[in-house]
Amino acid sequence: MHLAHYLGLLHRAQLNLADAFRQVAAAHGDEPDLEHLCEQQARVCDRHAERLEPFARRYSEQVPDEPDRLHSELFRGTRTGGLGLLRDLQDLYLMAAECDICWAIVGQAANGARDRDLLEVVTRCETETAVQLKWLRTRMRQAAPQALVVAR
Repeated sequence: MHLAHYLGLLHRAQLNLADAFRQVAAAHGDEPDLEHLCEQQARVCDRHAERLEPFARRYSEQVPDEPDRLHSELFRGTRTGGLGLLRDLQDLYLMAAECDICWAIVGQAANGARDRDLLEVVTRCETETAVQLKWLRTRMRQAAPQALVVAR
């Protein structure tokens, strides 16, 4: 069964996203809302990873290296300034999108395996990931004019 592979992929992707949210929070603490909201979203990712742990044990989680490769390719550390903030938010968005599609795939597998417990976790976490994506998209739209037009 390859569900274990995707559980491992998703688990690692959530941990990497949490780490990236924390790095952005620390780097852009001068933005009024960003530090608090990024820390909040990192905790959401931590909870997602925790919720996956029982299923990882049940299905003998395999930890592929793809999320680490994605993390290292997309997120090589934070940047400075308005343009840096915009690029950091875009990186977070792409990492969150990876989690989002993995939740959808794991949800389909949970349906196929008739694993109601896993499906319940997927439903909740998928909804919270959608909120993260909306927030990131909104925050990028807010940052874009300042970063791209009024740039210094």
